Amino acid sequence: MGIVERASAVTLLALTVALAPARAQDAVRPAHGADPAARACLNQKERRALVESNAVLHLAAAIHAVRPHVQGTLVRARLCRRGEGFAYVLTVLGHDGKVTRVVVDAVKGTLVGER
Repeated sequence: MGIVERASAVTLLALTVALAPARAQDAVRPAHGADPAARACLNQKERRALVESNAVLHLAAAIHAVRPHVQGTLVRARLCRRGEGFAYVLTVLGHDGKVTRVVVDAVKGTLVGER
C-alpha cells in the first residue's frame, strides 16, 4: 500500500470514527444491582457541572497531559467515574493509524493508564 493510499485510509477511518452517530446515552451506566463503584461515564450536563465547580480539570488539561505520551488526533473524550474519583478516557488515533485509549486522572491531570 502506497503512502497516498495509507493516508487516505487513515483519514477515512478518522472521519468514520468522528462522524459515527452518537449513542442514545453517551454514557456507560452500571446495570441495575451492579456495584455502584463501577466506572460510569457522565453525560454532558454532569460533566459541565463538575468542570464549572472546579471539581475536575478541563478537558484541555487532560489532553495536555497526554501529548508527551501519545501523538495523534483525539477522536473521543469521556469523563467517567473511577473508583473514588473521576478520569478522562481519551481515544486517540495515532499518526501510524493505531487507536489508543488513554486514561487521565481528572483531578490531578496525571496519566493513569494506556491501552
